[in-house]
Order: sequence, then C-alpha cells, then structure tokens
Amino acid sequence: MAVQYLLAFDFGAESGRAILGMLKENKRLELKEIHRFPTGQLAIQKHYYWNIFRLYEEVIQALQVCVLNEQKIPQSLGVDTWGVDFGLVGKDGSILRLPYSYRDPMTETSMPAFLERMSRSEIYNATGIALHKFNTLFQLYAMIMANDPILKVADKLLFMPDLINYLLTGETRSEFTFATTSQLFNPSTMDWDKGIFRKLGIPRDLMQKVVKPGESIGVVNPIISRSINVEGIKVMTVTSHDTASAIASVPAEGDDWAYISSGTWSLMGVENKQTIIDQRSMMFNFTNEGGAGGTFRFLKNIMGLWLLQQCRNSWEKSEGPIEYGEIVDLASTADPFTAMIDPDYAGFYNPLDMPAAIDTFCRQTGQSSPGSKGTMARTILEGLALKYRMVLDQLVLVTGRKINVIHIIGGGTQNQLLCQFTANATGKKVIAGPVEATGTGNILMQAIGLRYLRDLDDARQVVKNSFDLEEYYPDDQDLWEDAYNKFQKIAKQN
Repeated sequence: MAVQYLLAFDFGAESGRAILGMLKENKRLELKEIHRFPTGQLAIQKHYYWNIFRLYEEVIQALQVCVLNEQKIPQSLGVDTWGVDFGLVGKDGSILRLPYSYRDPMTETSMPAFLERMSRSEIYNATGIALHKFNTLFQLYAMIMANDPILKVADKLLFMPDLINYLLTGETRSEFTFATTSQLFNPSTMDWDKGIFRKLGIPRDLMQKVVKPGESIGVVNPIISRSINVEGIKVMTVTSHDTASAIASVPAEGDDWAYISSGTWSLMGVENKQTIIDQRSMMFNFTNEGGAGGTFRFLKNIMGLWLLQQCRNSWEKSEGPIEYGEIVDLASTADPFTAMIDPDYAGFYNPLDMPAAIDTFCRQTGQSSPGSKGTMARTILEGLALKYRMVLDQLVLVTGRKINVIHIIGGGTQNQLLCQFTANATGKKVIAGPVEATGTGNILMQAIGLRYLRDLDDARQVVKNSFDLEEYYPDDQDLWEDAYNKFQKIAKQN
C-alpha cells in the first residue's frame, strides 16, 4: 500500500484544525496540522451563534493549503464537530439562519417546559440520552416556544458536520454518532423517535436519512475543485461527533477499561455493544451515544477544562498573557485541597467571570476562596480528578464491569498534573494519548471506509504503532481517599 493522504477537519468549540493524515504501508499513521483557526461563538444581540459560512471558508482555505502549499492531494476528507447544534435549510437549499450555539441562553426554560409534555423517564427510555438543557430537543422546543418563524419555512434540519458536508457536496445526510446526541433519535428502532416529534409538534420529515460512519456521500463541489485544480476528492461520513472520533482512537483492547476524552468537556465512560437504559443509568444521568463499529458510548458529560480556559481568559484581561504551562506549574506547587469544587455546578456553565464564580461556589459551600492563580488552578484540576472518581464508581455500579485502566485521550493528555491527579483519585493506572485523538479517529474512520483498514480493532492497532503513550500510577492514596470523602459531601450540596 502506497502512502494514503486523508484530511480531517476537527471543529472544537474554541478552535478548529485541518489535520493531514499519512497512512503508510507498515500501518503507521503520521499527522500534520496544516491549518488552525478560531471557531468561537458569535454574539449578536441576545443570542450566540456559529458563523457556519466562515467555518466553510476555513475548510476551503485548508484544502488550498493542502494541495497548493503542502503539495498533497487527499483522497478524502471527513468533518467532526462538537455535539447537538444544528442549522435549518429552506426549500430553495439556502441556510436560513446561522446555527445557535449550545451555550445560548434560550434553553434556560425550554427543558422544564417540555418536561410538562413528556416525562423525563419517557424521554430517556426512548433515546437513552442524558437530559441536558443544551440538547437538540430542547433547542428545538425553545424555538417553538418563541414562535420562531424559521421553523415554519424550514425544509431540512442538518447538524453542524452535516451542514459543512452539505456546503461541500450539496448532499444531505445525518451521521449516526451525531444523530444519537440530539435526544431525537431512538436507538431501539434506529430511527427518529415518533413520540418525541409528536410532542414537539413538528414533522419528522425535517430530519435526514441516518448513515453509518465510513460512507462516501459525494465529492467536493466544482467551485472548490477549480480553486485547487483537483477533482474527485471524496467527502466521507466519519464518526462526526468529536467524542466518537476520539474514542475510535483509544489504543485499548479487552473490556476492562474506561476512557476520558479530555478537553473543553470531559467525557468519561465505557464502550458497549448495546445501550444501557434503566432506572440506575437514568438516575446517574448517563448517556448512550453512538460509536464506531456500531458500538455505543456509555458516558457522562463533565464540565472539563472549560473552567481553566475561562479562568485564563479572565486573568489575561486583567493581567496580560499567561500560558497554560505556566498556570499548571503554579498549580503543581500550590497547597493541596485548599478548597473543593464540583466542576458541574450550574454557575460554571457560562459565567461572565469564572474566578468569581468559583469564589461564589466556595463561599456557598462554607469554604475559603482559593485566592491565587496557582491555588485556583489546582482546585479546578483536583475537582476534575475527584469527579472522575465519582463517575468511575457510578460506571462500575451500573455496568457491573471491572475497570483496571483509564485511557485519557485528547488535548488534556498534555496536562500531566491532571493525568497524575486522575490516577491518584481513581486508584487506577492511567494511559495518556494520543493527543490528537479526534483527528486520529476521524482519519481512521476514513481509512476503514476506503478499505485501507479492516475494522476498529485494526484501526486501534495503528494507534499503538504510531503514537507515544504516557503511563501514570496512583500515588498518595490515603490523602486522596480522604479528599474524596470530603468531595462527596460538597458534591451532594451542589
């Protein structure tokens, strides 16, 4: 097999990147980031949007960089993004409005309002998806409550990666792993849930055919092809929810492992062949999202490094630039367990000032403020690690599975302090890597679709062949066990 060039577009809530994958004869994968750009919410009056047209322009620019600058012609490309967000397309094929961001305040009242129409257990039993106010279901109901005129003229609903694929090819599809995040899809019938659409009062015809990852949905349109003087670049469906792509790259085998996809959000769970939808999984608010190879990602959303990102933004506004490495260094020398926070406290979701929000949480739970940057950063990282321990205990209880290893993947693997804290808090061996997990998984799914790799196991072997992994082992067990007992009381107050 000659070198195969595959291009991944990975859109995150803060930034996007184009990653050129080079799959070689010895089943080794090399990655090169060829283009990076901010994504960023666009604030207009009272709402937050995603500028889909600028993101499309970034895709075009990345293709030009790939072909004209790098002198590499990709056989295919694939797009993954964060979950739940969508846009609406009219009968004439035009995108009717910029897609709302999941952090838009419009869903503050729509979830409780919809629960008056359909109970929590009815929704969960139909979809297997944890109830969060940002889910597509509650975004749609917020638009209905607002009597949004766009809904009356909409012909198609397309999720974010599907929208970009549509702009590239003119074809409309919904990819399985993303569709499952919406809380509109029924994994038992493998179709859009009739009961939910009946309660919403909008037609299921708004939704598109659901396809598996690894399918070709078309080729890049003639306008882009002319700009790079290359025709026939395939646009593939990949595991288009970014966490699904990340989990596809976990270099694991057997079933005694859990994963943490660590970035703006932390997604912690296990990989299952079937959904788990019962009273306990609903009580703990676990979700069943589609994965690679027909699997399901049984996981829980945890707020993640968003807290540290937002603290950094606040500090930079008042004190000037500071690098994440410097923040982590300060945290490593700060006193341990000065204060404890639950990362999922509602006040951390989108505050104007994250350090102030953390101070407020500490006061409300009878604790002192963390104070310095280093202590506050350490408080965040300790809080994340302790929350991972709590979720791990819940996973073991619900699944009955013995977990011996935790795989951390994604950008958070570069935070060695958090990786060590995770080993300490959980008492488990932690394997960290790959860093570019989402881009890796995206490329591997293209390779499976193009028949360069057999299946998911074959793809994971490529990861083992290609990337250096770091291992962490538990330390200070008595100290962390005592801290966990205190954390549980704090979390219960929340």
